[in-house]
Amino acid sequence: MSKTSAQDLGSQPIGALLIKQAVPASIGILVMSLNILVDTIFVGHWIGSTAIAAINVVLPVSFFIAALGMSIGIGGSSIISRALGASDAIKALKTFGNQITLTLLLTITLVILGLWYIDAIIPAFGGKGAIFEPAKIYYRIVLYGVPILALSMMGNTVIRAEGKPKFAMYAMMIPSVSNLILDYIFINLLDFGMEGAAWATTISYGLCFIFILWFFISKHSELKINFSHFGLNFPIVKEIASLGFVTLSRQAVVSITYLLMNNILYDLGGETSVTSYAIVGRMLMFAMFPVLGVTQGFLPIAGFNYGAQNYTRVRETINTAIKYASILATLVFIVLMVFPGAITKMFTTNLEVISQTPNAMRWVFAATPIIAVQLIGAAYFQAIGKAKPALLLTLSRQGFFFIPLIFILPIYYGEMGVWMSFPISDVLSTLLTAYFLNREIVKTLKQEPVIDSIS
Repeated sequence: MSKTSAQDLGSQPIGALLIKQAVPASIGILVMSLNILVDTIFVGHWIGSTAIAAINVVLPVSFFIAALGMSIGIGGSSIISRALGASDAIKALKTFGNQITLTLLLTITLVILGLWYIDAIIPAFGGKGAIFEPAKIYYRIVLYGVPILALSMMGNTVIRAEGKPKFAMYAMMIPSVSNLILDYIFINLLDFGMEGAAWATTISYGLCFIFILWFFISKHSELKINFSHFGLNFPIVKEIASLGFVTLSRQAVVSITYLLMNNILYDLGGETSVTSYAIVGRMLMFAMFPVLGVTQGFLPIAGFNYGAQNYTRVRETINTAIKYASILATLVFIVLMVFPGAITKMFTTNLEVISQTPNAMRWVFAATPIIAVQLIGAAYFQAIGKAKPALLLTLSRQGFFFIPLIFILPIYYGEMGVWMSFPISDVLSTLLTAYFLNREIVKTLKQEPVIDSIS
């Protein structure tokens, strides 16, 4: 990270700085989400609605393994941001080297296990009946590229921690654009079906990795590591693990949620309900891109200024991020409440799915305007290195509230109870986060730091 970038994070006006960090992150997430969205549309129209359900079965498995890279990336990037804020370049370099080693060791091990137990994993995640075979085809091919995806996700967070959000945006755009082009070639022109969809995804991961590798060996990155940095350092690994475990736990709960939802909905409404959930899930990834962009932009600013003990700027960053994210979330809410039917028809021509999905979509996004508090609050604790509250708040929505609700409410309301669980868990987790965040601001951020004059 250049001195100019460090000074930017610690001195530029928060509003302008947050926009500068959040816009590239939002664009990157938008393009990545559009890729998932359009990919689903292509698969639905060129292969069939069952293929959408098949991909939805595979996603939680591949995403969980890839999320190891993101977890290690976010955990390590928190350390890197704070180390750069404290002018400790040696720790930043050692952390980055340890991130690479951990990502490779863990993801390759899990890919081997995932391929070995393929016939048990797919049915467990809802790949039953007509969904099983296309899911198995897609799963096997995509899993080959997951270690590369994990390295890319890890590297992307480090690029952002260096204060280079535009390069992080490019890294997210490359696989998204290439995947769509390859989808058209492999599925529509060459008629490779599910194999074509899978290879398009896997090859796009590789192109993303090539770009990120180029960034770190070029003059654009200040993190020039050598072989000595790859050796695992226990204190650093422990800190990466404690902070990264927050992200990994969130993704683990997401994967468990997919497993439960696919099975519960299959029992309640068959393949149609699983497909409806797949469409709503794609919209969850796509529609929230501006809010997630603000959250991503918030992380390095909060982490750097906390490391520099500039608590006034940290408080201002929290308030500004929540305000921006809330406005954007409300706009998303309005669009999805008004046009759920038109959105559903983009994905499929199946009349049953078209009839069922809009109502589900309205329920799922009913509490969207308030979720900014939950997202920014949980991200804050992770950015400043407080793993326990970050873990608690990250898991609160799905782990503590949503999963119990999807078992309880369907007893009384059937399939509608599943969809009702979304806004209820959003409200409860937001209230919990607001309590902890307010307590942190009062106890910590309103205190001026005691500066030790002895270096």
